[in-house]
Amino acid sequence: MSQLAPMITNDGRFAYEAAGDPGAIPLIFLHGIGGAARAWRRQLATFGDRFRTMAWDMPGYGGSAPLASVSIAALADALQQFIEQVGAANPILVGHSIGGMIVQKWLVQSPKLARAVVLAQTSPAFGKADGDWQKSFIAVRLGPLDRGETMNSLAPSLVKELVGDDPDPKGMELARECMASVPEASYRAMMLALIGFDQRSTLKDISVPTLLLSGSKDNNAPAPMMAKTATFIPSAEYVELAGVGHLANLERPDVFDQALGGFLDAVAAKHG
Repeated sequence: MSQLAPMITNDGRFAYEAAGDPGAIPLIFLHGIGGAARAWRRQLATFGDRFRTMAWDMPGYGGSAPLASVSIAALADALQQFIEQVGAANPILVGHSIGGMIVQKWLVQSPKLARAVVLAQTSPAFGKADGDWQKSFIAVRLGPLDRGETMNSLAPSLVKELVGDDPDPKGMELARECMASVPEASYRAMMLALIGFDQRSTLKDISVPTLLLSGSKDNNAPAPMMAKTATFIPSAEYVELAGVGHLANLERPDVFDQALGGFLDAVAAKHG
C-alpha cells in the first residue's frame, strides 16, 4: 500500500487529487452529491502502488469550476474533458452514486474508451419529476435548506441517514466534513439533475468489464435494484457488501477496498 499523501492539483477548471506513477494504468474515482475528491484519499493511497489514482472534485465542488447548466449529460461531457486534461488513456472509472450515473452517461458517448468501470451504489434511472417517490426524495433533501438550514448544520444528520451498521469513525468524520463543505447551490443543482435520468435502455450496450458494488443497508441505491441492474449488463460482476449503507468506501474501507481490489486484479491480469 502506498504511503504517499495524494497530490492536490487545481488548474482553474478541475481540482483533483492524485497518487501513484503517472505512467501506470489510470484509475479515476468520482464522488457522490455529498462527497469530494478527498473522500477517496484512502483508496488513492491503497491503490496508488499499482495505478495512477485520481479523484476529481466534481464541477461546482472544491476548486472545480461550476457548470453553467447542470445535467448528467453536461457532467459526462465534463468527465471527458477531465480525462483528456489529465491524459488518462483507457482509464478504469469508479463512480459512486451520481458519479456512477455520470459514468453510465459517459459510456454512451465513449463506449470503448474505458478499460473497465465500477458502478458503486448507483442507479440506472431516477425517474420523472412528477413521481411520488422522486418528489418525496427531493423534498426531504432540499426542504431543510428552504427552511434556513445550511449544509454545515445538516451534515451530521444527512450522513447518519446514509450509513449502515458500525461505520468507521474516521470515515464518518470525513463524510461529515465533505458534506458540510458542499456549496448549497451545487447540492441543489445536483439533486435536481437527477430528475429524468434514465439509462436503462443502454445497459445492454456496456461492453467493458463492469463491477456493480452495493450495500445491503443502502436505501438510496437498494441492493436488489443493483443486482437486477447487473443482469442487463453483458460483462457485469455483482458484489453486495453486508451491513453497509450508501457510503461504502468511508463506512467500511477495508471491505470496499477488498472488493474493488479483486476486480482490479482481474482487469489488470486480462490486460497483461
